[in-house]
Amino acid sequence: MSWRSKDILQRPRWSKVRALFKSMGYSEVDLERPLIGVANSYNNIVPGHYNLRQVAEYVRQGIYQAGGTPVEFGVIACCDGVANGHLGMRYILPSREVIANSLEVMASAHRLDALVMLGSCDKIVPGMLMGAARLDLPAILLAGGPSLGGCQFDGRSADITSIAEGLGMLAAGKLDQEGFAQLEEEAMPTCGSCSFLGTANSMCCMSEGLGMSLPGSATIPAVHAERLRAAQATGRRIVAMVHEGLSARQVINRASLENAVRLAMAMGGSTNLVLHLLAIAYEAGVELGVEVFEEFSRGTPHLAKIYPAAAPNVPDFHQAGGVPALLKELLPLLNGDALTVTGNSLAQNVGQAAKTGGEIIRSLDDPWSQQGGLAILRGNLAPDSAVTKPAAIHPDMQLFKGIARCFDSEEAANQAIGEQKIQPGEVVVIRYEGPKGGPGMPEMATAMKMLYGQGLALKTALITDGRFSGTNNGCFVGHISPEAAEGGPIAAVQDGDEITIDIPGRQVNLEIDEDEMVRRMAAWQRPASTINEGYLALYARLATSAAQGAIIRHRNL
Repeated sequence: MSWRSKDILQRPRWSKVRALFKSMGYSEVDLERPLIGVANSYNNIVPGHYNLRQVAEYVRQGIYQAGGTPVEFGVIACCDGVANGHLGMRYILPSREVIANSLEVMASAHRLDALVMLGSCDKIVPGMLMGAARLDLPAILLAGGPSLGGCQFDGRSADITSIAEGLGMLAAGKLDQEGFAQLEEEAMPTCGSCSFLGTANSMCCMSEGLGMSLPGSATIPAVHAERLRAAQATGRRIVAMVHEGLSARQVINRASLENAVRLAMAMGGSTNLVLHLLAIAYEAGVELGVEVFEEFSRGTPHLAKIYPAAAPNVPDFHQAGGVPALLKELLPLLNGDALTVTGNSLAQNVGQAAKTGGEIIRSLDDPWSQQGGLAILRGNLAPDSAVTKPAAIHPDMQLFKGIARCFDSEEAANQAIGEQKIQPGEVVVIRYEGPKGGPGMPEMATAMKMLYGQGLALKTALITDGRFSGTNNGCFVGHISPEAAEGGPIAAVQDGDEITIDIPGRQVNLEIDEDEMVRRMAAWQRPASTINEGYLALYARLATSAAQGAIIRHRNL
C-alpha cells in the first residue's frame, strides 16, 4: 500500500531523509510503516494539558501496536484562566489560527500520513480541528479530559470560576480572607480542563459530535486510567484509518456539522461554539452561517444540564453516560448516517449507549426546556447577529430592560465593578473588544463573575462585542456584530440610554429613534489602536467579524 511518507522515504533518491530519521534511532522497520504525527500540545502552564505527555506515550504505544510509526511534535497552547483579565487574553482567540497553521506546516513539510491531535482547552481543540479539516488527512482528536471538581462552594463542586465568584463575595463582605484563601487551595484539586461546561469541554464534546473523536472519550476525567486506554485505542485506530483511506473531510461535512450544532443546543454549550463551528466549517469548505444555530435552537430541546446551567459538572455528566448517551437521546434529530473516525456511522456508535438516571440527561419527550441552550439575537444593536446562552440565564432575566453604563474596555468595566459602582437595573456595555477592536476578542468572564459575586446577576445585564466564558450566567449577550471598531451600532450607545434584551424574541435593541442613531454614527470616529505591531496587529487587520467566526480567510486572497 502507498501513503504520503513513501514519497520521501524511497531509496536511493531519498536516502538522505532516511539517514536523518536513523540519526534519531529510527530503524528499517520504522521507516517501512506509515508515519503518524502526534500533535501534542503538552506544556506545564496549562492545567488541561499537563497530563498530555503521559497520554502521548499511550497513543504512541497504540500506533506501534497497529503497525504505524509515531512521530511526535509540539503545538502551542495558551490557558484562558491564566490569560484572563489582562493583555494576554487578547492572544487567546488568535492563537487558534496559529495552531491550525502549525498543523498544516508540520504535516505538509514532513509528508505525514495522519495525525492524532492531543488537546483539551478552549482554542486548542478548535484550532486542531480546523487544521485537520484543512489538511484532509486521516485524523483523530483526543482530549486530555476534565479535572475533578473541588471543594463544595456555593452549593456545588468548586472550579476555577469559583475564585472569581469568591472575589465578588469578598468585595461584598460575604466571604472573609481566610475562606477565600481556602477556596484558592481547594477549587481545582487535579489537572485537566476546567470541570465546568466551558468552551474547553464544550469543544471536546463537539469533536465527538462531529465524529472526530472515539465515542465516550471527550469526558473521561484527566486523572482516570480510562483516559490512557482511550489514548492507546486512538493510536490503534488512526493506523487503521490510513489503510482505509478515511480522511478528515469525509467526517467533517455538512451532516456532521449539523450534528454538532444540535449537540451544542441539547447540552447548552459555550457561546464560543458558534465562533469555532463556523471556523471549522470554513476549513472544511462547508457553507455554514449563524442562521443554522438559530434554526436549530428553535427546534432542539435542551436535554443535558451541566454547570453553569445546573450544579453537576462534566465528570458528573461523564458518569451519567456522557456524549454517547446524549447523542442517543438526540438521535431522531440527527444525521445518524454521518460517518465517524471509527469507520461506523454516528448511529452505530451510540446505539448501545446508556444513561444513568435522569438528573443530568433527559429524553426528547421530557426535556429541561423545549428550545436549545444557545440563541442568536439581532436588533438595532446587532444587525449582523449576537450570541447568548438561555440555558444559563434565569427565566426571570430573559426579558430585561435597563439603563446603559458604557465602557470602552474590559479593564475599565472591571475596575468599576470591583469598586461596586454598578447599580441594579443597569446594562453594562463593554465595547471595542471585538476581533479587530480588542484586538483578539477577549472574554468578559471576570466582569460577569464579579457581578454574580456581588449579588447582581439577577439585577443587571452585560452586553459586549467581545466574548464570554462558557461558565457565565446572569443576563449576557456577546459577539455583537458589527463590532464597535467597525462602526457597529454598539459604538453609538451612551450612558443613560435604555437597552432592551429580549431573548425569547431574539432581539437586543437600543431604545432611540433611527434618526438619532444616524446622527450619532455620523459623529463617530474610530479610536486609534493601542496595538500597532506584532501578531495582534496582523490579526486585527485580517480577522473577519464574529458573525463569520472571527477567522482569517486564506482562500481567494
